[in-house]
Amino acid sequence: MNLALLALAIGAFGIGTTEFVIVGLLPEIATDLTVSIPTAGLLISGYALSVVIGAPLMTLAGSRLPRKTMLIGLMSVFILGNAVCAVAGNYAVLMTGRAVTALCHGAFFGIGSVVAANLVAPNKRASAIAMMFTGLTIANVLGVPMGTALGQQFGWRSTFWAVTAIGLIGVIGLIVLVPPQPREQSSIRVELAVFRRPQVWLALLMTTLGFAGVFASFTYIAPMMTDVAGFSSGSVTWLLIVFGAGLCLGNVLGGKAADRRLMPSLYVILTLLAAVLLIFVWTAHSRPLSVVTILLFGVAGFATVPALQMRVMDKAEGAPALASAANIAAFNLGNAIGAWLGGLAISAQLGYTAPNWVGAALALAGLAVAVFSGALDRKERNAQGRGMSTGRTDAMAGVSA
Repeated sequence: MNLALLALAIGAFGIGTTEFVIVGLLPEIATDLTVSIPTAGLLISGYALSVVIGAPLMTLAGSRLPRKTMLIGLMSVFILGNAVCAVAGNYAVLMTGRAVTALCHGAFFGIGSVVAANLVAPNKRASAIAMMFTGLTIANVLGVPMGTALGQQFGWRSTFWAVTAIGLIGVIGLIVLVPPQPREQSSIRVELAVFRRPQVWLALLMTTLGFAGVFASFTYIAPMMTDVAGFSSGSVTWLLIVFGAGLCLGNVLGGKAADRRLMPSLYVILTLLAAVLLIFVWTAHSRPLSVVTILLFGVAGFATVPALQMRVMDKAEGAPALASAANIAAFNLGNAIGAWLGGLAISAQLGYTAPNWVGAALALAGLAVAVFSGALDRKERNAQGRGMSTGRTDAMAGVSA
C-alpha cells in the first residue's frame, strides 16, 4: 500500500466522521444545550453551508500554495474546528466550531484527489483516488457508529475530542508520508469558465436535490427510530452500522451502473430512492421493517454518488479541480436544505416520519431535473447529427457541381 494514500485516507476518515456523527448525537446535544431536535439538526445544515462556501474558495486559494502545504493547512483548520466543538458551552459556539471545521472539507477532497492521482502510475489514478475516498466510506461504516457510542457513553464532547485526535494523526501522516507537491498551475479564469455551461448547473442541481432527499430523512433517523420505532438510544449505533453497510453496497452498485449507462442509472436510482423513502413512512413503525428499510435507504441514497459525480465531471470537462469541489459543495447544499426542510416538517407537528415525505418529494424533483437534462442531451445529439448530415449533403453537391 502507498503510505501517502493512507495519510490521505486518514484525513478523509476524520472529515467523514465529524460530518455525519452528529446525526446519532442529536438527542444528547439537544438535551445538554437545551435546544429542540430541529434546532440541533441545524448543526448539520450549518456545516453543509460552510462546505458550500469553503469548497470553491479554498480550492481556488490552493493555487497559490504547494498542494502538500495546502493539505496540511486544511487539516489544521479541521483540528481547530473540532477542538472548538469539544469545549463549546453553548449552541452558538458549537455552531461556530462546526462552520470552521467545514471550511476544509470540500477543498481537502478536491486537492487530495489531484495529489492521490499524482502519487501513482497513470493507469492506477482512479484506484488511488478511490483509496483516499475509502476513508470517507469507513467513516460512515465504523467512525460514525463508534463516535455515536462514545458520545452516548461519555458525553457528546468526547466524540469531538476523539475526532480532533484523528486530525492530529492525519496531519502527522501528511507531513511525514506525502512527498512534496507542485503548485497548482491551472488558471482561475479557465476554472470559472466551465460554469457558463447550462448542463453543468443542471448536474449540480441534480446533486443538490438528490442529496437533499437523503438528508431530509437521515438527519432525523435517531429520533425517528427511538420515538416511532421504539428502539433504545443505544440501538442507534448498530442501526447506523446497518445504514453504513447499505451505503457501501450502494456506492459499488451505483458505480458499476453508471459505468454502463450513466443517465438511465440515475433515473432508476432516484426513483428507487423516492420509493424507499415513501415506504419508510410506514415501516418506521415496525422494528424489523425499519432495519430492512434503513439498509435499502443506504443502498439507494449512496448509489447516486458515483453517477452524480460522473455527470458533473462529464459536463465540466476542462476544469476538474473546481468542478469536483463544486459538486462536493452541491452535495452539502443538499444536506443543508434537506435537514432544514425535514426540521420544518417536524416543527409543524407532522411527526418524526414526516421528513420521509419531504425526502421523497426532493428525490422526485431531482429525477425531474435528470430527465430534463437527458432530454437536452438527446436534442444536442440530434442537432449534431443533422449538422453532419447537412455537411455531407453540401459536400456531395459541391462535388457534383
